[in-house]
Formats: sequence, C-alpha cells, structure tokens
Amino acid sequence: MTSKLPPFHVFSLLLLLLVLSSQLAAAFGVWINGDPPSPDASSAQGQGGGKEYAALQAVRAAVVEDPRGALASWQGPNVCAYKGVYCSAPPDDAAAAAGARAVVAGIDLNRASLRGTLPAAVSLLAHLTFLHLNSNRLSGAVPDSLRDLQYLTELDLSNNLFSGPFPAATLLIPSLVYLDLRFNAFSGQVPAEAFAKNLDALFLNNNQFDGQIPETLWSSPATVITLANNRLTGPVPTAYGYGAGGRVREVLFLNNKLTGCIPEELGFLPNIEVLDLSYNSLSGHLPTTLSCLSGIEVLNIAHNQFTGELPDLVCDLKRITNLSVSFNFFSGISQHCDRLAGRSVFDFVGNCIPGRGLQRPPPECDGAPGDAGLSCLRIPVARPVPCTTQASVSVGVGVTVGGSLPSFGAGGVVTVTVP
Repeated sequence: MTSKLPPFHVFSLLLLLLVLSSQLAAAFGVWINGDPPSPDASSAQGQGGGKEYAALQAVRAAVVEDPRGALASWQGPNVCAYKGVYCSAPPDDAAAAAGARAVVAGIDLNRASLRGTLPAAVSLLAHLTFLHLNSNRLSGAVPDSLRDLQYLTELDLSNNLFSGPFPAATLLIPSLVYLDLRFNAFSGQVPAEAFAKNLDALFLNNNQFDGQIPETLWSSPATVITLANNRLTGPVPTAYGYGAGGRVREVLFLNNKLTGCIPEELGFLPNIEVLDLSYNSLSGHLPTTLSCLSGIEVLNIAHNQFTGELPDLVCDLKRITNLSVSFNFFSGISQHCDRLAGRSVFDFVGNCIPGRGLQRPPPECDGAPGDAGLSCLRIPVARPVPCTTQASVSVGVGVTVGGSLPSFGAGGVVTVTVP
C-alpha cells in the first residue's frame, strides 16, 4: 500500500503558517530562549537593548490599572516605539560600541492615572535623563535603585500615593537638578542633605514631613524651594550662606507649624521674589532688614501672630505686587503703609488697627500674644538698614549671625557684621 504525497499547495500553506507564527512571536515578545533579541543594527529607528526591554516590561507589569491605555503600545522589542518613551543616541562610547543606535533617554507618563508601584528594575534604564510620572496613582516606596541612574536630571513623582520616609536614594543620583515629590504621603524629617544637593528646584510641599527645617536650607543652590502644607515645626532657620544659596527666588513655608520670629537674615536674600510664611504661628515684630528685599514681589505673612506697627520699611518695597499681613495682631500701620491701604496689593484685614474696618474684635486684641522671647525683641533704628553683605545691622538681643557675638555701637544700638 503506497501513501500519496500531499499536493504542492499544502506545502506552501504550511510554509506560510511557519513564517506567520515566527513574525507573531517577535511582535508580541515571545522568545524561544526567554530573552529578547539583540538590537538590530540595520534598523533606522533603533531598538532598546535587552535590559531596557526588561525594565519597561517590569514597569508595565507593576501597573495594575491603566484606564487610559497609556501602556497599550508597550509590546514587542522596539521600545523606542512605545508611547511615552523617548529615545536618543547613546551618550557614551560604551553603548555605541555595543551596537546601540538609540537608547531610552526619557519616560513621560504624566496624567495617565496609572495605579501600581514603581519597580526597582527601572534602574536598568541606564541612560535615562528624565522620568516624569506625575498625576498617577502609584504607591509604596520609591526604590533605592534610582541612585544608579547616573544621567537622570529630572525626577517628577508628584501627585501620586508614594509613602515612607524621604526617598534618600534620590539625593544620590549624581546628575539630578530637578526633584518634585509634592502631593504624596512622605513622612518623617527632611534630611539636611536635601539642601546640600546641587538642585535647581526642590518641591516637597503637600506631604506629611515633620520636625524642624534643617539650617542647611539657606545653603541650597536651588532657585525654588517649596515646603508648604506639611507638619514642620520649630523656627525658620537663621543660618544663611552667602554662596550658592543666594540664587533662591521663591520659598514657600505656608501652612506648617513654625514658631518664633522672622530671622534678620531673611532680609539678605539677594534674589528673592516670593516669600510666603502664612498660616503658621510666627510672632514678634517684623525685622527692619526686610526693607532690603529690593526684588521681592510677593510677601505673605498672613495668619500668624505678629504684633506692633507695620513699618514703612516694609511698605516701601519698590517691586511689591502682593503684600498680605492679614489676621495677625498689628496695632497700627505707618503713613506709607496707609497709602497702600486702598490698593489691591495690600491686605491688612483681621488685625487690631483702630479706626479700620474688618479688624479683630477688641477682646481678641486685648489678648494679643507678646514677642516670642528675647530673640524677637528689636531695638528700633531711625534710618533704613544698610543692605549690603558687609553691613552692620540691627539685630535682636542675644542673636548672633555667622557665629559672631553682637557688639554695642554708638548710641547703644546693637550691631553685628554679617559675613
């Protein structure tokens, strides 16, 4: 009995099925040996290496909800075709020598509403320069492996559900200049190293940080520092470095639990434009050095316990566009401040100023808090403070600046040389 060979078209069909199955396996990342193929040097667009593919698949696997389909395209070996993934030429000779024509240089998954965690395998993206994950629902701890991302300059984890202590690994990323951790659930103390890091912007607001603000704050080279809406306690740091810290333009302390007085040194922030100390428990009289803030545009000290008369020196600030002293215990405003009273730039409601509307009732003013100890007592001066870094300035009794003890000058005025 002889068997018949299948007709020729059957062989053709079988061959076609084999080709199609091979192509489908490649397209969906199914590898016979479990590893993705090496980059195709002939590809014009370029493909990520095995580690980059593994890292991105780990990120995808760590996401349990993707309601907007942000990761739907994250399939197959060509990671440069993934939505939200940005590739560029390799920044070092080693990657180029390995045959990589393009490497993953950035990830932008902002506002994707992803729910899940951030896996440690993200550090396998060795050439990543920015990682933007804001406005998602990522939770858990930030992986320590982020310290290995030597090219990373921007890290935005804001508006998520991350928790735990301050992610110290972020301060070990060598090239980082932008760190945004706001609107999460981080807790514990802010480490002093956060302000020693060479950052241009540091956003820590709307978390659960507590404890005192490190005195290294004023040594930070950052131009923007936000600490608002936390649980920080103690005084505003008095130490101030006149080196790199002079770059700061915006500092937000609002809505914490800070106490004590405004330190004299805040008047010597040379480039400050926005200073918000509102919604704390600060007290005492305002320091005359605030008149040195020649570039300030927004000064908000509302909802504190400041007392005394609001001085001309504050109301004479040339560039001020928003001055709010509302809901304190000021007992008067000077002549120059009175000129601002009718302008929208000046808000002084809720104080204890006689003859003015929208002030506190007398019983509240009778119980106004006093100065917060000797450190808030100011000896009045009859003329503006010299606003130079080597000026002799009026300071509070018992206050030292830069480690120098105060000395009594002519007329009994306490003076100190600011370094």
